[in-house]
Amino acid sequence: MPTAAAAPDFSLASDSGKSVSLKDFRSKYLVLYFYPKNDTPGCTREAVAFTEALSAFREAGAEVVGVSKDSVASHGKFRGKHNLEISLLSDPDLTVHRAYGAFGEKVMYGKRVEGVIRSTFLIGPGGDIVRAWKGVKVDGHAAQVLAAVTGGGEVAPGPTRKTAAAKAESKPSATKRAAVAAKPAAPKKSAKP
Repeated sequence: MPTAAAAPDFSLASDSGKSVSLKDFRSKYLVLYFYPKNDTPGCTREAVAFTEALSAFREAGAEVVGVSKDSVASHGKFRGKHNLEISLLSDPDLTVHRAYGAFGEKVMYGKRVEGVIRSTFLIGPGGDIVRAWKGVKVDGHAAQVLAAVTGGGEVAPGPTRKTAAAKAESKPSATKRAAVAAKPAAPKKSAKP
């Protein structure tokens, strides 16, 4: 979808139980991001990164909203489990995904499949798409979007808090722990008399 085009209108149920529409953000910038599934490692890192940067987005006059096909109940659990502060919208029939070009053919593990295309759209106060990111790589993305909102260009990602999924990924496997335990210790040097 080209930038500087009018953002497709939407009205979706949020995790707060209220309906959220594009017109609710007419006086500010909106970061609208589409992600595949709640509580998966990449989607969790992305939501946590946007949450950590939320105060900076708000200081710059922007709100952040995530959209997936997951149910409102699933969004509530995801939000609670990871202490997310961003709003999450449910698009179960993928109508809004399709309107933004965030659903379609993509390549996963070398195969062409149809699915959610991780995408982010920066929508200006007038309702136009100012910037679009397609096929997003999660790590560092929230910082890139914040830089676009503040006019600071591309920036390197800052430190992030570790999620339960990231902590589990960073722990050595049982096989690796066993190999380390079985490795003989280096002999100690004896002290000279």
